[in-house]
Amino acid sequence: MSFELFCMGTIGLLFGLAVAFLGYRLLWIVLPIWGFFFGLALGAQTIQAILGDAFFGTVTSWVVGFIVGAIFAVFSYLFYFVAVAILSGSLGYSLTVGLLAAIGLDFGFLVWLIAIVVAVIVAFLVLRFNIQKYAVIVITALGGAGVIVFIMLAAFEGVLLTKILSNPVMTAISNNWLYLLLFAVVAIGGIVVQLRASQAYEVEEYNRYYA
Repeated sequence: MSFELFCMGTIGLLFGLAVAFLGYRLLWIVLPIWGFFFGLALGAQTIQAILGDAFFGTVTSWVVGFIVGAIFAVFSYLFYFVAVAILSGSLGYSLTVGLLAAIGLDFGFLVWLIAIVVAVIVAFLVLRFNIQKYAVIVITALGGAGVIVFIMLAAFEGVLLTKILSNPVMTAISNNWLYLLLFAVVAIGGIVVQLRASQAYEVEEYNRYYA
């Protein structure tokens, strides 16, 4: 491993730890970054589902991915409720794609459509029942743990980033169950730490468009 890759991996691990254990307090930083990468993957998978292209296999998928990622990042920065909706929707989408893949369904238009519907439902429920704080804590803990596992998969297993983004759940399962154990330990630890640290702390909702 080169020194540059080592530095990048170290930064990535530190970022994953910060998201997992400080995600709620670092919300204004985490949400635009999260929005960009989720939008990047979602845009590419949308092209994959509609046109049948490989995940990030064409220029179109990259262009659409970057456009969707940029839009999600900007709106996450400007509007608190949009950011929480994207964050919550990303959990519903990712879990749905992973679970459907686990039962043997290949990614295609049907899987994409079901995942989109679940994402919208999850986002609606989080906002409807005003559980944004707890949704952010749980999802950032899961996301930070995921970043740590993904970096380790890339560093020690040589797994390509595009494969990890396309289906992180199956990628982890197919390599070593210890990665899932690590994911669970970090995620649970992050949830516990964030819940305790934020008992008397509430993030101020924002609307920077009209600020």
